[in-house]
Amino acid sequence: MRTIRFDRFLASTALGVALVLSGHSLHAQTPPQAVSGVPVPDKPDAAPMTAQDLAPSAQATPAATPAPVNVTAPAAVSTTAASNADSMLTEKLRDLVTGKLDRSFGRKNERAAVESFYRDRNYAPLWIGNDAAGARAKAAIAYLATVDRDGLDPADYPIPDFKTAADPESLADAELKLTASVLSYARHALHGRIHYSRVAADISYTHPILEPADVLAKLADAKDVSQALDGFQPQQPGYQALKKALADLRGGKTQQEPEKKIEDRVRVPEGKILRPGMKDERVLAVRKRLDIAGDKDNPLYDAAVAEAVKKFQQQADLGTDGNLGANTVRAMNGATPAAAKLGDPVDTVIVNLDRWRWMPRELGNPYVVVNIPDYRLTLMKDDKTFWTTKIVVGKPGLATPLISAEMKFITVNPTWNVPPSIIEKEYLPALQEDPQALERIGLKVTQDPDGTVRIFQPPGAANALGRIRFNFPNKFLVYQHDTPDKKLFAHDKRAFSHGCMRVQNPLTYAEKLLSLVLPNEHYTEARLEKMFGNSESNINFPTVIPVHLTYQSAFVDEEGKLQLREDVYGRDARMIALFKGSERKVADIAIERAPNTSSKPVRVAPGTYGGSSYGGGSNLFDLLFGPSRSAIPPSARNNGRSFVR
Repeated sequence: MRTIRFDRFLASTALGVALVLSGHSLHAQTPPQAVSGVPVPDKPDAAPMTAQDLAPSAQATPAATPAPVNVTAPAAVSTTAASNADSMLTEKLRDLVTGKLDRSFGRKNERAAVESFYRDRNYAPLWIGNDAAGARAKAAIAYLATVDRDGLDPADYPIPDFKTAADPESLADAELKLTASVLSYARHALHGRIHYSRVAADISYTHPILEPADVLAKLADAKDVSQALDGFQPQQPGYQALKKALADLRGGKTQQEPEKKIEDRVRVPEGKILRPGMKDERVLAVRKRLDIAGDKDNPLYDAAVAEAVKKFQQQADLGTDGNLGANTVRAMNGATPAAAKLGDPVDTVIVNLDRWRWMPRELGNPYVVVNIPDYRLTLMKDDKTFWTTKIVVGKPGLATPLISAEMKFITVNPTWNVPPSIIEKEYLPALQEDPQALERIGLKVTQDPDGTVRIFQPPGAANALGRIRFNFPNKFLVYQHDTPDKKLFAHDKRAFSHGCMRVQNPLTYAEKLLSLVLPNEHYTEARLEKMFGNSESNINFPTVIPVHLTYQSAFVDEEGKLQLREDVYGRDARMIALFKGSERKVADIAIERAPNTSSKPVRVAPGTYGGSSYGGGSNLFDLLFGPSRSAIPPSARNNGRSFVR
């Protein structure tokens, strides 16, 4: 305690005063007017209590009442000593703060914030009270010791030992070390232990940044420091549920949805390949394993069995030939269950908690959330599911990005503008192999005078975007849309697109969205279907709907059960490696990423694919590349922008 550290100083000073007074007995009887005049440095309102504050009785004796020397003199000395000690601590803090802070504060903005914060307090400490670590410090220290509940590592926020700080310089050093740890914690709680730029180039989130100065001001004004520190973490129900799931996992509780045990499944014996028309006793096991309607004791490998096997193969991402081969049998017997591809659940939950910190603190109401590993889109209202559907997402290598954006309008009968990356990597090489390839799938091609090649698909039933598109402008140029290729929704794993999200029930989705933003217009699926045609039509929203593209490989469902999903893009693996590898100390620092060039126009020599107009050229390339820019519908030009599908 600080009062204890003053003992030697007090004893020696009191002895000196007694010796002086013993030589002047007449003056010793004079009322001690000097006691009330001891100078005390000004303290800001937020400064912690001092030893003087805890000893008001030292000045309780009226100045006009004579008192024995051995009562009044120690009181004056104690007050003076406390004030001197406070002054010494303040001076040491001033020296440290105005000196080099690089040892404790590696970030320029934090150094500047600390300098300004303590200067405005006249260098009074934030954490130190009469017993060294004041009540505010004790609360902060206790909280930082438990941040593993949020998937953080307490070792990242070292705590100074106030008990061994026996002098003002050591106390000042401990004060600043605790300030540094608190700022590091707040930074991680607000924005993530890992900066998303270190994970992938196709991740981009923005939300207001709470400056270090604001963090310190909030803690200085807080009545409950623990509550203030916890307030830096996400407060959304999804985050809080996942935090509880982490505690349950560590405590040995299991909330994860259990898969049907392998031993409870009907086992299909191994053997030769079975094909339609063959008879075999193993067909009985297949009928029971796949619960095929009809006679379960029929050994004939008929069309119903072949169709059921083909559907199983699709869901298991196997070759869909409908035959019962060795790989199909092993999959039926659980040799490759989905759980085998899942990582450690604790690690998976921890990285998902960190990804929650990347997202905006306010998700909106209503809002749309896409969970990529779950292949699902959900429309939320009042933090509850308003409507949900299956989706197809980008395949590995052409991943759906992680972003937050705002949906502003719906397009009925959209034009598909082929992005330059697909033109360059897929369509131009295809034309070299087969000049009629694009014509067969209804694509039109133009070339500008500067050599820019544009490929687009006019509206129609065969359009790659289907009949409706959901637009939320973003730098990755992705969106949600209908698709004519409905069979992909039969797969459990649906990573097949070039980055955009294909919606299984787009008309229902549009109806639900419009019921929220345009309730008086009474849009229905039937009304929207009547708008189908050959020209684009936009339905603008009077208010935007936030859209969040997320990667929740661990989440808690509405029944309170933990769900884990396969790490389809390797995002979990990358983050776990950062948490445990050599980069962990700098993992929260953003890194430079090469600019996204996927939307850069594709140019070839002008006139290579030239012609006067589509269908009017003298050769195949004239037919494919002939129309001038003025011949392209404005919706197809899209002002040079391209979209991924």
